[in-house]
Amino acid sequence: MRLKVFALPGDGIGVEVTREALRVLRHVCNKWNHELELTGGLLGAIAIHQEGTPLPELTVRLAKQADATLMGAVGHPDFDNYPPHLRPEAGLLGLRKALGVYANLRPVKAYPSLLDSSPLKNHLVEGADMIIVRELTGGVYYGTPRGITGEGAEMRAVNTMTYTRPEIERVARVAFRLAQARRKKVTSVDKSNVLENSQLWRLVVTEIARDYPDVQLDHLLVDNCAMQLVLNPRRFDVLLTENLFGDILSDEGSVLAGSIGMLPSASIGDQLPSGAFAGLYEPVHGSAPDIAGKDIANPLAAIGSVAAMFEYTFGLKEEASNIEAAIQTVLASGKVTPDLRPSGPPASTTEVGEAVCAAIG
Repeated sequence: MRLKVFALPGDGIGVEVTREALRVLRHVCNKWNHELELTGGLLGAIAIHQEGTPLPELTVRLAKQADATLMGAVGHPDFDNYPPHLRPEAGLLGLRKALGVYANLRPVKAYPSLLDSSPLKNHLVEGADMIIVRELTGGVYYGTPRGITGEGAEMRAVNTMTYTRPEIERVARVAFRLAQARRKKVTSVDKSNVLENSQLWRLVVTEIARDYPDVQLDHLLVDNCAMQLVLNPRRFDVLLTENLFGDILSDEGSVLAGSIGMLPSASIGDQLPSGAFAGLYEPVHGSAPDIAGKDIANPLAAIGSVAAMFEYTFGLKEEASNIEAAIQTVLASGKVTPDLRPSGPPASTTEVGEAVCAAIG
């Protein structure tokens, strides 16, 4: 099979973890005799430095031409005081919109070998296994009007949270279809006791649930959901959220996995005639400039994102499952980066990537 992949390492540790993810991608393509057509580009702070914009037109064009895009991370403190449209994160938001990837899938799993890495008690974490489905191209991150106006005591900031029925319907259907292949439960998260936006969300999700009678649906207010994630994480199967809530809750979910460096993600849009999904694949973590260049960043989320790419975009489930099994093998071996608090000497980013390739064979 011919795989057209576009790589955007981005900023900070994104460069290092993407390097190891591409190492695994090349290894799997060689092992299964796939032809890999790999191109690269700029996104985020590096793009601002070199092109004057966080999302160059060439990046958008190449991403649209590829079957899938693999991204590292964006962000740099040099731009913390810039207006939103000139910050590195604007490049990521713009790329998601340009590619039409509206459903972000974030698996959160408590690996047996990492139970001691979580700050939560083992009996709470053990067996936790969920997918957070986050709506990705609507909500407060994209709503208008937005901005800061006035001066002095008259300064005022405005952000707008907005959703349409079609936006909610399409991401809800992704969640219900995923649940049908798992434990058949969807938990929808909102703040419907306060926000009209959430009232529409709950109404539409409840209507869509009628098309999936084999799936159980329950609703949780976002503050209660945040509490239940640490009190009883095993109750969740598929967690469906709007954009802002999903961003926050998925980072909270990282405590179950032992480190935010363990969380991959797949951002997908409408299904293509072939049955595949054009997708944007990235680890959940940020650019972590404080540890960039030290070869200590955890690459397993980026490598897990490659596994998701094989599954969702290319439909190559054998390759995907082999990568996931290799990750578990490496975790069990104890060859892990410092964030996972190994009992022995920590491994480097490079060593973990090489170990995953060796475990694949």
